[in-house]
Amino acid sequence: MAYKINENAIKISIRENSEDSKIEGNLAIPKDSRGLVIFAHGSGSGRHSPRNQYVAEMLNNDGVSTLLLDLLTEEEEKVDTLTREHRFNIELLANRLTSVTDWLLKQENTKEKILGYFGASTGAAAALIAADKRPDDISAIVSRGGRVDLSLKYSTLKSVNCPTLFIVGEKDKQIIEWNKKVLDDHLEKVKNKKLVIIPGAGHLFEEQGKLEEVAKKSSGWFRCYFQIKEHLRNNK
Repeated sequence: MAYKINENAIKISIRENSEDSKIEGNLAIPKDSRGLVIFAHGSGSGRHSPRNQYVAEMLNNDGVSTLLLDLLTEEEEKVDTLTREHRFNIELLANRLTSVTDWLLKQENTKEKILGYFGASTGAAAALIAADKRPDDISAIVSRGGRVDLSLKYSTLKSVNCPTLFIVGEKDKQIIEWNKKVLDDHLEKVKNKKLVIIPGAGHLFEEQGKLEEVAKKSSGWFRCYFQIKEHLRNNK
């Protein structure tokens, strides 16, 4: 399976006038794309994750823009490789994701895009918290094998209101239970929410064809609800 994406490297400052306080991402904008999905990666992962690159490539092929994002600075990643002190700092990751969302809404080539989040593992918790902080700006969420339960330490999720899809592997029993609980008990404002269990898949969806299923379901979810959002925008 080939993992490829059109790379357009960007750097986003998280502190003013500081060269080492930038996070990096790869932004891909297909022609005539109306929606953009921001990827929040899991613990110890980043924009070079082959699994997320594969999902992003399928989204690009379906006309959806993507931003594969490192939520830690280069220096923080070096420290985290040794100490693992940042990868489970969900509050930090969520704050970074919120800041990037605000940044995208100010850039000429992205400010009109309909935005969504794709969260993997711990990144899914950060995505939910960020969507809770910016409920008017996020139009759809997909979680892949998400540790969505980790969001509850920092947020009630009461303001999350966009269509939300949780995708979990059948073998990932504990993650299934955590996903069910968050979906049923904490996303009160979300009218369109769904848990999809991929038969025969584990946490990383490494089995033959399983990641392709994730990518197809994710693309369908985003394209559906981005289209609805665009329709609502045009008919105001």
